[in-house]
Amino acid sequence: MYDLKPPDRIDTLFLDSRIAAMNDGTINILYNFALAVTDKKISWMGLQEQLSSTHFSKTVNIIYCKNKWLLPGFVDCHTHLVWAGSRSDEFEKRLKGISYEKIAEEGGGIMSTVNETRNATREQLFNLSAKRVAHFLKQGVTTLEIKSGYGLDLETELKILKTISMLDNHFPLHIEATFLGAHTVPSEYKKWSDEYVSLVIDSMLPQIKKQGIATAVDVFCEKIAFSRAQTEKVFEKAAQLGFKIKLHAEQLSDSDGSALAADFDALSCDHLEYLSESGAQKMAENNVAAVLLPGAFYYLNQKKKPPVDLLRQLKIPMAVSTDLNPGSSPIHSITQAMNMACILFGLTCEEALLGTTVNGAKALGLENKKGSLSPGKDADIVVWDIDTPIDLCYISGIDSANFVMAGGNIIHNSI
Repeated sequence: MYDLKPPDRIDTLFLDSRIAAMNDGTINILYNFALAVTDKKISWMGLQEQLSSTHFSKTVNIIYCKNKWLLPGFVDCHTHLVWAGSRSDEFEKRLKGISYEKIAEEGGGIMSTVNETRNATREQLFNLSAKRVAHFLKQGVTTLEIKSGYGLDLETELKILKTISMLDNHFPLHIEATFLGAHTVPSEYKKWSDEYVSLVIDSMLPQIKKQGIATAVDVFCEKIAFSRAQTEKVFEKAAQLGFKIKLHAEQLSDSDGSALAADFDALSCDHLEYLSESGAQKMAENNVAAVLLPGAFYYLNQKKKPPVDLLRQLKIPMAVSTDLNPGSSPIHSITQAMNMACILFGLTCEEALLGTTVNGAKALGLENKKGSLSPGKDADIVVWDIDTPIDLCYISGIDSANFVMAGGNIIHNSI
């Protein structure tokens, strides 16, 4: 993989680095390696001694890393980044012992954010969300998944998805948009959840497909949201229209959603605190990634952890994400999510690093382009001034990389 001849033309050349390539299911550490970028792709990786004088011409942008660490850009594969309003009051309620479910029953929770987001203009949503995206870029996040789901009517869902498209056009990182119209039952359909599901299926999904503003469809399959049968109906229509499938599964109870999602060849099932062995078996059989979200576990003060040992045993790829949202996981740091995954869920540092790189990419169906450093992959490259890659899990609050390249474009350089 790494002994190819250096290309004749190189746009950017990284020298004097240590590389954590995240290939072959390991951190994959390489010393004294150089890395070349040509036409927004990694074109070569090899020992520096393989380079000749022709590779140091004035046309080559040379980055001297000074023995710093080169890693692939982080992939944050589960966020709800576009919203308006705040739910800090709910945080105080939960500190007083009021459950997440009780707050939702009283009109709080997701519906609180829905009301604020419905009232916000697209410009307001963009300005709020752009600050969040810019913050992630500084952390070395070069691929983001962003879900809709704070509209719950066609007009606002489209407004959110178009805002996501604006963010994708404005920022150099890669954004995957996911339609989450089945996030919760809106208050105006509280007694008619089946009718709302019909609205999602018959009106929202066809419009979103027609406008081409989402690549995947997600559902919150849970006792406070949508039943397994309702979720299946949404998935049937989504699959018919050619959408990729994802699922919020087994967060608060075992709804057997993971097995259902596996039947639809889902990219991932996310949360999974109540995942059963049979559900995990179906995920393994259908190559479905598990996305672990320790931020929500932490903020909701949950006690039941995802069955990490079972996921290991079945060799199910484990991704780690911030689950950034205003209610259950206002986590704006991918490294903090990695630290939480280690301490709260028992992941090793290597598993957490793989979870935010190559396994995060797999959870989005992008593992052939993103999440690791090898020739042919997108040039999403981050340089860190750390002693070891494990520091990114170990030291809380490392949020600013020294150098960030996304898709071959240099976004930040303080080396």
